[in-house]
Amino acid sequence: MTPESRLLIHPSGRQGLYTGVTPKKAGWELLNFGARRMAAGELWEFETGENEFGIVLLGGTCSAETSRGAWGPIGRRPNVFAGMPYTLYLPRRTEVRIEAIGDGLDLGYGWCETDEDHPAKMVPPEEVRVELRGGGNATRQINDMIPPGFDCHRLVAVEVYTPSGNWSSYPPHKHDVHRESDSGELLEADLEEVYFYKLDRPEGYAIQRVYTEDRSLNELVLARDDDLVLVPEGYHPVVSAHGYNTYYLNFLAGSAQSLTSVDDPEHAWIKQSWGEKDPRLPMVTLDM
Repeated sequence: MTPESRLLIHPSGRQGLYTGVTPKKAGWELLNFGARRMAAGELWEFETGENEFGIVLLGGTCSAETSRGAWGPIGRRPNVFAGMPYTLYLPRRTEVRIEAIGDGLDLGYGWCETDEDHPAKMVPPEEVRVELRGGGNATRQINDMIPPGFDCHRLVAVEVYTPSGNWSSYPPHKHDVHRESDSGELLEADLEEVYFYKLDRPEGYAIQRVYTEDRSLNELVLARDDDLVLVPEGYHPVVSAHGYNTYYLNFLAGSAQSLTSVDDPEHAWIKQSWGEKDPRLPMVTLDM
């Protein structure tokens, strides 16, 4: 039997903090991630300390009272396959009190250390930019909540929807070296990344490969609902099993607030072969 990948973290339960990773556990420097379920009336109180936070409402409704402002009720989709997200960005040194309104509140959140101050911001569904990327059976939907250019220090957060049988994060790309041109243009950022998975059926799954050019890292990961996959370096394509739609939430942090990456040169040609985009997308819209 093949040993399970060190890059794969299974959920530990159904309520409370049910999955997560710290830099110490991941073996990198900056990025933390957690996911939490809360029952009606339950409170989550914390202080951001010397970290900036991004909190994505995966499902359910809540109110958020902070020392930087209050929002609520926020959230409307019961799960990630039923609509567009609300996302709350919080700067360092912020006191936070989140209360679940009704059962089924599901939160995914990333954070990292910062020495900068940025304004708190609620990103409602109507401010989320939607992109259909790729073509043919490599088409996927990208929802940009904390995109490059967002007023923060390091964090980036996007949602990705991949229909049954489609490839995603494709062609394989990497972002593990900070490189600039002689003129200062960013050619590649050095980013730590997590993939947090949801499947539209409990028996569904996706497959993710994470590999470096020299194959010192070369792992194939079976990702199921609520699994977390770490991408410390290397190329990292995904395929959604036939019959199952795949969602993943990406949080990234690193040398730049950017998604600048480079394609695997062996597979970059594939972009030129893409035809029309998959008509099953977008999978979620504002009208849902």
